[in-house]
Amino acid sequence: MSRRSTAPKKTGAKLAVFVFVPLILVFFLFLSGFIDISTFPWGKSTQVSSQKADSLQVEAILNKMSLREKVGQLFVVSADGYFENRQSDAFLHLQHAIQDEHIGGIILFHGTVYGQAMLINKLQQMSTIPLWVTEDMEFGSAMRVNDGVRFLPPMGVTATGNVNFAYQSGRITALEAKALGVNQIFAPVVDVNNNPANPVINVRSYSQNPDTVAKYASAFVKGVSSEGVIATAKHFPGHGDTHIDSHVGLPVVHYGYKRLDSLELVPFRRLIRQGVPSIMTAHIAFPKISGNPDLPGTLDPDIIKGILRDSLDYHGLVVTDALNMDGVSDNYSPAKDAVMAIKAGADLLLMSPDVHTAINAVVDAVHDGQLTKQRINRSVRKLLMLKVKQGLIFNPFIDLDQLDRTIHATDNEIVSGEIARKSITLLRNRHDILPIDPQHYPRVTVIAMSDDKSGETGDILARRIRKYHPDVRFHIFDDRTCAEDLHNVYRDVRWANLVIIGSFIHVQTGKSLEFNTLQRHFLSRLPRYHKPTAMIAFGSPYVLSDLPSADVQVCAWSSSNEQVEQTVPALFGASTIDGHLPTSIPPDYKMGDGIKLPKTIVRFTDIPEEAGFSRDSLYRVDQIMNKAIDDSVFPGGVVTVLRNGIVAYCKGFGYQTYKKMVPDQKNDIFDMASLTKVVATTSCVMKLYQEGKLNLDDHVSKYFPEYKKGEKAEITLKNLLTHTSGLPPDNLLTKENTKSPQAFMQDVLNTPLMNPPNTKYVYSDLNFIIMGAIVQKVTGMPLDRYAERNIFAPLGMNHTMFNPLKKRPWLKRIIVPTEIDTIYRHELLKGIVNDERSYYMGGVAGHAGLFSTGPDLAAYAQMLLNSGTYNGVHLYKPSTIHLFTTKESDISDRGYGFDLKTPEGFSTAGQLTSDKTFGHLGFTGTSMWIDPTRNLAIILLTNREFPHRGTSHDINLVRSHVADAVVSSLMSH
Repeated sequence: MSRRSTAPKKTGAKLAVFVFVPLILVFFLFLSGFIDISTFPWGKSTQVSSQKADSLQVEAILNKMSLREKVGQLFVVSADGYFENRQSDAFLHLQHAIQDEHIGGIILFHGTVYGQAMLINKLQQMSTIPLWVTEDMEFGSAMRVNDGVRFLPPMGVTATGNVNFAYQSGRITALEAKALGVNQIFAPVVDVNNNPANPVINVRSYSQNPDTVAKYASAFVKGVSSEGVIATAKHFPGHGDTHIDSHVGLPVVHYGYKRLDSLELVPFRRLIRQGVPSIMTAHIAFPKISGNPDLPGTLDPDIIKGILRDSLDYHGLVVTDALNMDGVSDNYSPAKDAVMAIKAGADLLLMSPDVHTAINAVVDAVHDGQLTKQRINRSVRKLLMLKVKQGLIFNPFIDLDQLDRTIHATDNEIVSGEIARKSITLLRNRHDILPIDPQHYPRVTVIAMSDDKSGETGDILARRIRKYHPDVRFHIFDDRTCAEDLHNVYRDVRWANLVIIGSFIHVQTGKSLEFNTLQRHFLSRLPRYHKPTAMIAFGSPYVLSDLPSADVQVCAWSSSNEQVEQTVPALFGASTIDGHLPTSIPPDYKMGDGIKLPKTIVRFTDIPEEAGFSRDSLYRVDQIMNKAIDDSVFPGGVVTVLRNGIVAYCKGFGYQTYKKMVPDQKNDIFDMASLTKVVATTSCVMKLYQEGKLNLDDHVSKYFPEYKKGEKAEITLKNLLTHTSGLPPDNLLTKENTKSPQAFMQDVLNTPLMNPPNTKYVYSDLNFIIMGAIVQKVTGMPLDRYAERNIFAPLGMNHTMFNPLKKRPWLKRIIVPTEIDTIYRHELLKGIVNDERSYYMGGVAGHAGLFSTGPDLAAYAQMLLNSGTYNGVHLYKPSTIHLFTTKESDISDRGYGFDLKTPEGFSTAGQLTSDKTFGHLGFTGTSMWIDPTRNLAIILLTNREFPHRGTSHDINLVRSHVADAVVSSLMSH
């Protein structure tokens, strides 16, 4: 008996020790906040059990808080995300707010990536309950944090017509916000901007149409939520139809509930159904809706409780707009507005002018019965629940190591750039001024009109335009400009063929969205000069009405550098224009207006991934070029890579000479040598062939009687173009044939054949010297003049020419010297053709003499890839391009004029380019290879003959390795 009676007691003791004690310990740790039950497998079994665990955690925290600590949780104070010394006033102020006032969160304004992250980590260390971190990121994280990704204001996003862009901008903004330690962003703006005079919403709104606002705002919120960040719809019940900025006064809206319900509340209603987690109130009075006619909506229970909570059945987090804004602070003390906001239904109070006084007032209001503890607890629970769900309770700190992988990632930058390009909206284009052709408008005056005094706003506009136009004058017209300064502006207006006005009037707290008096006076006088004028609105679109006479009117939506960089190419045809107005602009334009323009020229980018390249892999080109320079293959060079109409890589390496004084730049001009054969001579032949002015089966004897006898009579233009004429590689230079171009040409014509025509391939400069002379006979003008008028000018190849020093001596600084000639001319050859035969023909010959740049050759290559069309000009038929760039002779592996990639073995076009690749080489160290299967061109320009001919190593390996590195970069992406 005794044994049987004692056994259960021992079992019970063991059970208590091994089961109940650990459970009690776990429960104690849970209550203390050290364990999150939801992390256990059984805690994840259902959503209900997870929510129950979260609620238990919240209650455990809430029960340990004093009333003052609870009230403190409802307040959010401001901070800047910069480095702060621990003894600075700013840091000590935050320390006091956290440790003494027990504030619940912070709202960050301007800062840097690491400055903000490190500050948040320090502040989180101070706080007993982790801080709720918020930030205003309507236009992406870059709106507040340097080096984040910047997006257009919402109206610009809507102009693209692509709702997915709203989703992506929300997603990427939240992705960066989360990495920066931000839990809630105060976006999107869901106000319906149906008042063009609105001084504060403007482009911050998606549209004047409530359904459009609802659609785009909904997509943005979904994007934010996808990254686990809290989005905030603002400004309830609607700030779109106001004429006063609530930062500087109290707007009063005089319409009733029927209008509000049918317009302003439409997007809010949709987002509430969608489950938007937070809504921000507006400091606006609604005397015809509320029983409190002079009360800002933020403090008005008829607005928050009556409409938001009751009518719209919203149970999420309600946040006030900043309580230090004049719309509230002009008439209500920090103590009074805090109590009134909570009474009205607000959960989180932003930026009280006096947090200490405000918290005391709320505590006193509880003690004297104005507010109940239950009311305070309700709001605190909401905030604590959000902190628990975001994992702040156990780890509120930012991992600094992940910042450089997350912030401003290339893929996200590409999305931002695409949105910016596709937002550009063309509303007027009289006389087809856009795309701007520098040949038609050779002198451009650019005027940046801004509403500040920095002296820098708009400066980037001129810099970017100069990438596409060679002759630009620029003025900044801002609040510093006086009447005397206008003398120079008017002078350059008279000088110009085209005037471009960039309006940088943008939405800014407390500032007018209008031009100043002097600017308006200038705009009113501008039509008197009868100059073609383009106006681009980099900000408020409504300013277009201030220059109704403008021939071109464009909405670009934002004054950021990023948007200017994306807009300028479109003005010149480097990207398509297909945006549409999301709002009306009285009196000329209605919602939906927009003129489409196609892309007509190449676009330059600093992001090679836009063209499908891997930046890391493409860096192999840098290594190849630098090693070649170290090995003295050449003193310097430029590599240009084009794909899909985008110049994805254009970079200078080394120096113009081995003295290393002048570095090579991407726009430097090089001696093309034998690239002249295709870029100039073959291009002219193609045009004349297409126009029926010469036939490839024509005999050379048709143009030169010297070829009417013997085997020379059999030579056709095809033989010249494929190097199967039988002519030797070159002729000897003699005292007689160098006396004049005519004497030299006669000597070329008299040169005997080295083998019968059409029997053997022998690469010969003489073929193209004769071909160039035939072009002159057919056209009646020198080869250089015909090529410049009919090929280079239409393609916008402004730095491609023969004899550049004679034609444009001011270009000398960017012309790369080719050689120090110690045999014939005994001088440095800089802007003087390297090839002696071309030199003795006056610098203009069919085989050599052309000078050009990487960007110009990219334009030429793109024309070929476009099957003959470029810059709005239909230069060739596709059949003509195909004829000249494919193999046309059984004897030669070349096309007509163009070289083709060697089908087997080593090729200077690399091993990875396709078999359809065509191009040419130049003796001076130049090459251009075009792969039509990949829509790709690889251009290498060097001065490998410097300082003396024959001293350079073989450049062919460099050419091949560069080509393979480019294609490998494309393949690895």
